[in-house]
Amino acid sequence: MADVPVINGAVSPGYERVIDAFSQNFHGAGEVGAACSVYVDGRQVVDVWGGLADLRTGRAWTKDTIVMVSSVGKGMAAVCAHLLVQRGELDLDRPVADYWPEFGANGKETITTRTILTHRAGLPTIERTLRFKEVLAADPVVGALAAQAPYWEPGQRHGYHVLTFGWLIGEIIRRVTGQSIGAFFAEQVAAPLRLSTWIGLPESEQDRVSPLIPFTRMEYAAVASGRDRLDEASRATSAARRAAFADPDSLMRRASTLGGALGTFAAQNSRAFLASEIPSLNVVSDARSLARAYAACVGSLAGLRILNARTIAAAIEPASAGTDAVLLAPTRFGLGFALPTESSPMLSASSFGHAGSGGSLAFGDVAHRAGFGYVMNKLGAGFAPFDMRAARLVAALRDCLT
Repeated sequence: MADVPVINGAVSPGYERVIDAFSQNFHGAGEVGAACSVYVDGRQVVDVWGGLADLRTGRAWTKDTIVMVSSVGKGMAAVCAHLLVQRGELDLDRPVADYWPEFGANGKETITTRTILTHRAGLPTIERTLRFKEVLAADPVVGALAAQAPYWEPGQRHGYHVLTFGWLIGEIIRRVTGQSIGAFFAEQVAAPLRLSTWIGLPESEQDRVSPLIPFTRMEYAAVASGRDRLDEASRATSAARRAAFADPDSLMRRASTLGGALGTFAAQNSRAFLASEIPSLNVVSDARSLARAYAACVGSLAGLRILNARTIAAAIEPASAGTDAVLLAPTRFGLGFALPTESSPMLSASSFGHAGSGGSLAFGDVAHRAGFGYVMNKLGAGFAPFDMRAARLVAALRDCLT
């Protein structure tokens, strides 16, 4: 967009740098439509939005606009799992097969929920070829995961379960509660916290959705040229990752597309796709709700706290770190939550949450008792740290808090 749009919403005194950073994203960073929200000590201190929700029709982004947030949804799936742990209904160290008997096959007999939450199960994709309609139905994916042999010995290394993470955790939750993860999240998390966040979007909310806008080849080329500014080791890592993602037979590409089953980008903007339950990918939300969810994990929000301090302390203890077998780059995970790395735009060492492919980000921060949410419709063309929109917002928030 050539012109910086009017920014709507409000910030509390002392947080003006965040709205300045938000505005800057529309000038030179390619932002089309976006929102950012922050809670500190249970109080909303930032709630801003601007730009276009639909580039084709010119529909403006409003306070009620929602958008698909990709892997940010993994954080919401993790909240659901830890809520069951907190209630004593899920034991992270029992074999998954105790809850889901069909899962205990082909070398998966000893895999625990803890192993899955730490991306160490060796199940980043499946060998069975699925059609797009089968992915939307979920049951075929779950059945394939139950039959699948691990790609590596479970527990021996970690590799990002790009898509399978959500189905694995979702099926465990279904076996424990009798509810799908979408229904459980809606009843136990979204309703009490008054969130506009869904794992499986109701038809009644469809008109609020902002379609995602893919990046262009020119934008991808511009990001790729940024490798020249990296040191030699970083350039080599970046080149290896991009080559792997371009190779349809690589583990990274297969994990990112479920072996090519996800269909076209246009299909992922469809009503059918948003209505399905794909917790690792198609969660739909506004920024405000994501910030509220994490605020209720690090403190009280209007008298409610979803996860207590003991649960969070255990959930964010580092469990996997180092070169990721799927992403081919350093990653760090607690139990279901991504943890900060050198290239992560989170707030501090006590942050935990999840970024989404293309730029979205949501996290909580224990030390600052903060919840943060940033969502947008224009997908960035590269892996972090190349897309700096979220990083700019977090840096501004850090300045406000120090």
